[in-house]
Amino acid sequence: MRQREASPNIRATPIKSIKLDAKSRDDIPALLRGLQHLYIHPDLYEEVMGLLENHVTKDYDHENDRPGMTFWAMLVLGVLKDGLGCDYDHLQELANQHMTLRQMLQHPLGDDYRYSHRTIENNVDLVSPVVLKKIKEIVVREGLDVARKFAWRRVGRPR
Repeated sequence: MRQREASPNIRATPIKSIKLDAKSRDDIPALLRGLQHLYIHPDLYEEVMGLLENHVTKDYDHENDRPGMTFWAMLVLGVLKDGLGCDYDHLQELANQHMTLRQMLQHPLGDDYRYSHRTIENNVDLVSPVVLKKIKEIVVREGLDVARKFAWRRVGRPR
């Protein structure tokens, strides 16, 4: 059976402790920041993971195949592929070489595990555009709630 996330690795950086470059203008830190926010908030995390589990489980027979990626890894790579508009070759390079992304995928620094092109394609393809759209709606809804909470910062008003 497919797991939500990898077994806790004492050497891996906890997702809430991953340092993301707040001043970067690249898309990758922004996407990872959104995923980190989703992971830290249990209600959002449960909603998104439930959506993934329901969708992937009903379309795929896990009992007769290899376990595949965790739902978390599928979500992270699926969001990056969609958000960056990249192909699987680029996604494979990022998954294997981008240090912060590897931390988000729960690989400890110095871990030599490498994702194959086939593994990425077979697992990320299970996250359909329909499910990604629903996840985006959840994230946008949360983003709007956060923006409303901190609207005073934009206009300089005191709390």
